[in-house]
Amino acid sequence: MTTSFSAATEYPTLTDFGHDPWWLVIVKAVAVFAFLIVNPLVAILAERKIMARMQNRIGPNRVGPRGLLQSLADGVKLALKEGITPSGVDKVIYLLAPIIAVVPAVIAFAVIPFGPMVSVFGHHTPLQLTDLPVAVLFILAMASVGVYGIVLAGWSSASTYPLLGGLRSTAQVISYEIAMGLTFAAVFLDATTMSTSGIVAGQHNYWYALVLLPSFVIYAVSMVGETNRAPFDLPEAEGELVGGFHTEYSSLKFAMFMLAEYINMVTVSALATTLFLGGWQAPWPLSLIDGANSGWWPILWFTIKVWVFLFVFIWLRTSLPRLRYDQFMNLGWKVLIPVSLMWVMVVALIRVCIPGADNTVPRALVSAAAGLVVTVGLLLIIRRVMRPRRPAAPPAATAGATTASGPPAFDAFAGGFPVPPLPGQSLPGHTPGPTPTAKETSDA
Repeated sequence: MTTSFSAATEYPTLTDFGHDPWWLVIVKAVAVFAFLIVNPLVAILAERKIMARMQNRIGPNRVGPRGLLQSLADGVKLALKEGITPSGVDKVIYLLAPIIAVVPAVIAFAVIPFGPMVSVFGHHTPLQLTDLPVAVLFILAMASVGVYGIVLAGWSSASTYPLLGGLRSTAQVISYEIAMGLTFAAVFLDATTMSTSGIVAGQHNYWYALVLLPSFVIYAVSMVGETNRAPFDLPEAEGELVGGFHTEYSSLKFAMFMLAEYINMVTVSALATTLFLGGWQAPWPLSLIDGANSGWWPILWFTIKVWVFLFVFIWLRTSLPRLRYDQFMNLGWKVLIPVSLMWVMVVALIRVCIPGADNTVPRALVSAAAGLVVTVGLLLIIRRVMRPRRPAAPPAATAGATTASGPPAFDAFAGGFPVPPLPGQSLPGHTPGPTPTAKETSDA
């Protein structure tokens, strides 16, 4: 998964931005917006088809050839449904929340590089709308602002279940954006820049997924939590919150939340491609072909890498059940954040102990070896944290056998999670009263 530097490849720098004519800027902006609209439409259809295939059932097959127009039909249906605004909501914030959820997700894509320098009607320009010295932090900031849409939607709905979904989203962002930010720090140390175009150029010899493997694994877990996707879709857990933060939304307002979710999936996948998989650069051995990393071909490699992550999103939703809330918090605070912090210190130590120019082979080999060890440890810790707890063998008095004094005693924490006693069971040290008869229960 390495790439080779070709003299024909022109890597953009920060000085290459800000010189495009106004019409070219508009063309780039429209192209980015079209990319963000077409990909969610295709992703919705692909998700339903792939899930149907994995679950051995029939997916959408009625609207259009083989169901290809199903996403369009769903959009038309949502647009034509009646928009209902419940009484008692904070109307301004209620209507503003879907917009806050969508707009930052679109803006974040402005600094994602699609390719190298190309010629467009005689103008030499990078295949990227713009770039910043702190472009990755800009994306992280936009992702943080976008979550306010979910939080405000739950708060403004004046309903219990949406409010709980909004609170869960707040905890989710605090927990997993810290770990995500620490993975960025390791990339910054190795690339010595926060510019997205500079990070892509820094991977012309090797991808950061190879030398910064723990950062890649932690980011892959964090981006699932960041987008509220299964198994981390706790803010919209329909089994316990009806529908979560968007329970009181309908019509186009509901469609905007769904659009924001899929655009966020594309954005975090594109960021993972940029930071860890060489961005728009062709994978080995395609990179050995002359011209594979020049011209318009890199857009194809970039899109394929993004869709690999989108497929993983769908695969996880099909395969894994939703986590319990305590499991979710334990994974974020007790595993991902401490390991991320430790790995940043390891990367900094490697750079200090092995000085020299960037992309040196000894430093890359040492970093890759250390990353492999840390990743194995991380996976073992995750396996231990997520493994169901086995209850200890109860003492003879509480083993479940009926004692001479009454019904069997009950251990509320036997399964590792507190549950109330069932009828006929009693807590240790508590003498239950007589069990009511059916007639007494009906009279009550």
